[in-house]
Amino acid sequence: MSKVNLVDLLNVSLEAGKEIMDVYAQDFDVEFKEDDSPLTQADQRAHDAIMKGLQDIDSSIPVLSEEGRDIAYSERKHWDRFWLVDPLDGTKEFVKKNGEFTVNIALIEGRYPTMGVIYAPALDVFYFGREGEGAYKLEQASEFDFNNDEKFIAESVSLPEKKESDVVNVVASRSHMSEDTEAFINELKQEHHEVDVVSAGSSLKFCLVAEGKANYYPRYAPTMEWDTGAGQAIVEAAGGKVTRYEDNERFYYNREKLLNGWFLVER
Repeated sequence: MSKVNLVDLLNVSLEAGKEIMDVYAQDFDVEFKEDDSPLTQADQRAHDAIMKGLQDIDSSIPVLSEEGRDIAYSERKHWDRFWLVDPLDGTKEFVKKNGEFTVNIALIEGRYPTMGVIYAPALDVFYFGREGEGAYKLEQASEFDFNNDEKFIAESVSLPEKKESDVVNVVASRSHMSEDTEAFINELKQEHHEVDVVSAGSSLKFCLVAEGKANYYPRYAPTMEWDTGAGQAIVEAAGGKVTRYEDNERFYYNREKLLNGWFLVER
């Protein structure tokens, strides 16, 4: 089984980011039900760039993407290795133009993420992690020219990078704060001297936990598999964990129904 180079995934992510930013730079009002909306254009253009890039890396690995989600479970269930992709994660952040949207690519092997990358094109920050090799962050990612993973990793910051603190930080969505999430935060306040809430959009919430800037990310609201695969890979590579709410088991993928249940990210 061939090993995928991180540098190749960086380049795929950068290409997708260019397509997204080309649309993002335009003035637009989004009508969500119109197929020709700028948001849909950005999604599709990023999807096309990623599909081409992943095909070039290894055409034998199938892809499950938000923009190509209609693959029957009868076909998917036989996959032992596949790409899980969200070409543009953070719809509301894209519309608000706050920069907190991402490109998510994960490699799933045996139902678990073994490698993941998250690129925030407006911020030009690239997060990546691989099982057994750690997690990293690279700023000004588009300015670097790498030809091998060793040099790439050497130029990146190892995660987590933040020192331990007495303050417990909880990362919550800018767009989705449920009553159950508020209850989780209130419980922490009973146990700890100081609890702060850090807000972030898209899969950047996973990245804050991987960085050590947040201790917990409770997601007590619906998500899809492509929203979480890359983030989970990075968090786990940084020493954290992602567990299902109902039984505290490690989150797994390629289920018949692609809708995720509640989960907790922690380190």
